[in-house]
Amino acid sequence: MKPPYEFTIAWEQLLEDDNFIEVFLSTVLQDYVVRQRWYGGKSSKLKYIELQEHFKIQQHGEVYYGLILEINFEEAFYQHYFLPIAFVSDENFAKKDRILPLKLNGQDGFIIDALNLDAFRKLVFERLMTAEPNDTTRVRYHKSNDFTDTEYVSSRFMGLEQSNTSIIMNDKYVIKFFRRIYADKNPDYEMSRFLSEKKGYKNTPAYMGSLSIIDSDNANITIALMQSLVPNDGDAWDFMQKEVDNIFQCLERKKLDVYALPQTELFKRLQISDVPPQIIDWAGLNIFLKLQTLAKRTAEMHIALGSEFEDTAFTPEHFNGDYEVWLKNRLLYQFQNRLNTVENNVGRLKGMSADLAKEFLERKNEIRKRFINFDWTKLKGERLRVHGDYHLGQVLVKNDDFYLLDFEGEPESTIRDRKVKQPPLKDVAGIFRSFHYAVYATIFDNPDKYPYSQEELFHAGEILYTYFIGVFLETYVDLIQEHNINIGYTQERIFLLEYCMLEKAVYELGYEMNSRPLWAVIPLRGIMSIINNN
Repeated sequence: MKPPYEFTIAWEQLLEDDNFIEVFLSTVLQDYVVRQRWYGGKSSKLKYIELQEHFKIQQHGEVYYGLILEINFEEAFYQHYFLPIAFVSDENFAKKDRILPLKLNGQDGFIIDALNLDAFRKLVFERLMTAEPNDTTRVRYHKSNDFTDTEYVSSRFMGLEQSNTSIIMNDKYVIKFFRRIYADKNPDYEMSRFLSEKKGYKNTPAYMGSLSIIDSDNANITIALMQSLVPNDGDAWDFMQKEVDNIFQCLERKKLDVYALPQTELFKRLQISDVPPQIIDWAGLNIFLKLQTLAKRTAEMHIALGSEFEDTAFTPEHFNGDYEVWLKNRLLYQFQNRLNTVENNVGRLKGMSADLAKEFLERKNEIRKRFINFDWTKLKGERLRVHGDYHLGQVLVKNDDFYLLDFEGEPESTIRDRKVKQPPLKDVAGIFRSFHYAVYATIFDNPDKYPYSQEELFHAGEILYTYFIGVFLETYVDLIQEHNINIGYTQERIFLLEYCMLEKAVYELGYEMNSRPLWAVIPLRGIMSIINNN
């Protein structure tokens, strides 16, 4: 067929027409998909698109289609994406949002992504509002007892997102439509519902409802998650960068010699009273009080996740041989991949980054040995379901408190890997790496702001970072142990923190080498500080 594409068939039967599907899945759809922010296959070559599943999202005779597209790549793998579609005849509809021009029973119009339509968003909201308990239909709407609205008022896009599309509803809720789809319940849905409905954990957006479908293989696939909207002052990444900027400006105001600042050991637990007065005078008391609050919220999340004894998806487990094999296979593969990236790109680096990269390559066997040196029989702690991608960007700041969100897990991991129970210290290691990043990002983003050399700022930053870790760790460990969550004794904790931080820094190294070689110094310095910490 050639454009204009014309069908003498009702919209409600359109997806049963093989000619339409052939036209729809053509290069027109490919061109549309690759332009979308949520499309995660940009670094691979798209081969063709297949329609894996389709289902109706409907109410009172108003019909939209939900599509699950299988995108096949030249590199012999595939990904699944969710795309809801609508037919509109409005000529004023933004050109960039049109997927396919179409004539349907004599009516000219366009196929578009239905999320751009207020009418579609209203329909989904109303279906959630009227959801019945124990829905057994193929397209399932579920609502929490806390969701009590009785009418739809408004909806708007939340803002620019990478991998999903979030809509603010009635200025009280956020519906996140997952774009990348997996043949299983999404961890974000599972964790959100478990923490807020079952455990009453207050410092995450409350679960309000969800939309899922049962596919042709009987898998329960999460399409959308609705949560309460948390009014906030921004995320903890911006908050931390502002704090660190003030702390670096304070160096100048107080005319401090960075090499005279007292130091502490990495991972040494510190109460605020243990932090030397010179450090408190330089950095201020407020940041340490905030870190204690963040540590408390993190511990409370792990306490909720570690206190379940009925739902097997959440019951704590001990370390075992299967976990060790899974972990080592995964990390050794990732390490080799990063090693190749550094070897191929080391020529692009300059100064300290180049020196650290050379040291990284020279000591590769030592680093690899640290990954191999994981003996589960020596570990007494427990593994829990964890956040899995915990960093300052996943935390909202509200007044003097913190709210944790986005429990989808690490983007590079498979859905099965994201649900593997891990030591809770993996999340702690993630936030520590994020502290490290905030310190260095502040230095890199303000090259001429502070009258100190970059080396002096790095030195001061490393000292600050070790105190941040020490204060966070004291509050976190104290609360965790008080609630009998077993994270091992001191030596085991330090081993796991080093192991998980090394894993995270190696993971980050791939991104920085490919995207921002100047910033490769951050993960490289993180790797070396752990390797040299013995």
